[in-house]
Amino acid sequence: MHTRSFLFVVWILFLAGCASHTDMSTQNSLPRTPASKGAKANLGARQNYVLRSTDLIQVEVFQEEDLYKEVRVAADGMIVLPLIGKVKVAGMTVSEAQEKIRELYDQKYLVDPQINLLVIQYAPRRVQVLGQVNQPGYVIIPPEEEMTLAQAISGAHGMTLRADPKNVKIKRVADGKTKVFTINFNEILRNPEAKDVYVHDGDTIYVEERLF
Repeated sequence: MHTRSFLFVVWILFLAGCASHTDMSTQNSLPRTPASKGAKANLGARQNYVLRSTDLIQVEVFQEEDLYKEVRVAADGMIVLPLIGKVKVAGMTVSEAQEKIRELYDQKYLVDPQINLLVIQYAPRRVQVLGQVNQPGYVIIPPEEEMTLAQAISGAHGMTLRADPKNVKIKRVADGKTKVFTINFNEILRNPEAKDVYVHDGDTIYVEERLF
């Protein structure tokens, strides 16, 4: 009987865990981005992760211990590696940067080198949540994940009783231009078919006060 009870509890926990992994989708004119699974930096980034300034990366060349390097991506997007010098990697995926480094070593120094590039510390990404939320301030976007508006507001400990969920603004600066999007957050909360929106690194979210 004890064994059956234990298995029953494990089965219930498994079902509960499956039910909790529900993806949220996007809304309005904000860019639509599929939800992605997170990964810890010390396990290495996915091959399609786009490298950014201040990422700390590890470059290994198979059977060439002297060429091992841990290096942080500089503000200009460059890293400096033994023999080949400066290489611009910011804006490239891990896979693209790995192939570029392989080609540079292959051109003059090594024969068919095998390169392994890992991200061991991610550049921080965050949004600022202001206005009628319980804990205004910055909310960190987890590495290799996307963040929805609902998750950002939840990260600020939710809205206050004075908040106007029909009037939530997202300010975004891109290519030197500032855009402001107004979101009816009530729709996202109450309508099962409403699509959530994804926020971007550097966005400012402002929850307006309700007019009584």
